[in-house]
Amino acid sequence: MYQTSTIKEKYTLLLKMIVPILVTQIAIYLISFFDILMSSRYGTPDLAGVSIGSSIWMPIYTGLSGILLAITPIVSQLVGAKKELDAKKAVQQGLYVAITLAVIIFISLFFSIDWILSKMSLEPAVHRIAKSYIHVMCAGLVPLFLFFVMRCFMDALGQTRVTMIITILTTPINIILNYLFIFGKFGLPELGGVGAGVATAITYWLIFFITVWIIAKRVPFERFRLFHQWPKLEWLRWKEILLIGVPIGISLFAETSIFSAVTMMMSNFSTAIIAAHQIALNFTSLLYMVPLSISMGVTILVGFEVGAGRMGDARIYSYLCIATAILFSFISACILFILREPIAHMYTADDIVLEYAVHFLVYAAIFQLSDAIQAPVQGALRGYKDVMITFIMAIISYWVIGLPVGYALATYTDFGPFGYWIGLVAGLTAGAITLFMRLLIVQKRVTV
Repeated sequence: MYQTSTIKEKYTLLLKMIVPILVTQIAIYLISFFDILMSSRYGTPDLAGVSIGSSIWMPIYTGLSGILLAITPIVSQLVGAKKELDAKKAVQQGLYVAITLAVIIFISLFFSIDWILSKMSLEPAVHRIAKSYIHVMCAGLVPLFLFFVMRCFMDALGQTRVTMIITILTTPINIILNYLFIFGKFGLPELGGVGAGVATAITYWLIFFITVWIIAKRVPFERFRLFHQWPKLEWLRWKEILLIGVPIGISLFAETSIFSAVTMMMSNFSTAIIAAHQIALNFTSLLYMVPLSISMGVTILVGFEVGAGRMGDARIYSYLCIATAILFSFISACILFILREPIAHMYTADDIVLEYAVHFLVYAAIFQLSDAIQAPVQGALRGYKDVMITFIMAIISYWVIGLPVGYALATYTDFGPFGYWIGLVAGLTAGAITLFMRLLIVQKRVTV
């Protein structure tokens, strides 16, 4: 990380931050992407089961790991202020928080998943696959959360290329393990969709061990001696992490859980509709990695500039990131609209599933602009450590506006399952508008 003076220098640094984060996010997302894609090749019940299991897993994981995202602005501001010892202590306490959260979610998910699934109208095979998928995924919770904290630490130092390299190395391994456990190759059990969960849990442990070695041995991380002189629990640091992290986690949970809620509410429709919905959601989530990566990058850059007291530079980085995300949104919308049929064909040869998926992808193309605005704006607000109002806006936008509108259209109009996607468009648009207004208020306040 370093200070910049011109727009060209700022954009160059911005790309140096964002491109490795993007590759990392895509590589991490490809784990889930190939879980669903390869399960779809095994059978439609496996696709539906893994889709339901993933829809439960992702918002819970995203919400709780979002709490750990507090490490990024905390460390970036401390590094910007030249307080490296404090940065080390913050990360160590973050690791304690990660273990605590992982244990809580492990116990909660492991024992409640059967009850959650029983509330849905699922076919027996889909219920069984979803339950087993969640159970085996729980085995990777602790290493996944610990890796997340260490990744936030490395990214906050501006070393986003390192996490990129780690995930690039491990993603192909996950695909190979998927092939082995889903289809039962080389004497391993043929587990179908459940095998995708086994492969992913193993991959999470692999990522964790590689990251520990790099932080302990490689420049510039080794100078922090992160795994030496472990402190006692420091409740003041826990308080700072939680005060920043809990609103971030709730905001992320509100955003991701609305998609999962829609998936679960679609359990009243046929298995073909559930599968088609998940196909569209799975591919658009891959495209979302770009604005999400920009969001993570702008948190680091804004946090660093705020820590150094350069508020004007922080504001410029915010607008550069938003503009970049909007440009990409037009590209991604065109991809979804023009190539919707080939995209759907990647997942399935079932004519009924294919027809629904093509229609869902049209609606997915519509909300690309809203997604592109709200993600980097949230990232910039995190860099300012402004998170409380953000999560309130997120809840209102997604749960008070988005989901009720979707339910009303799906239940009381001829839109049917497509009504839920119109609701998603409404919620994301409301979120983008209100969050941008909040960013303007915060920037005006810190500049005065």
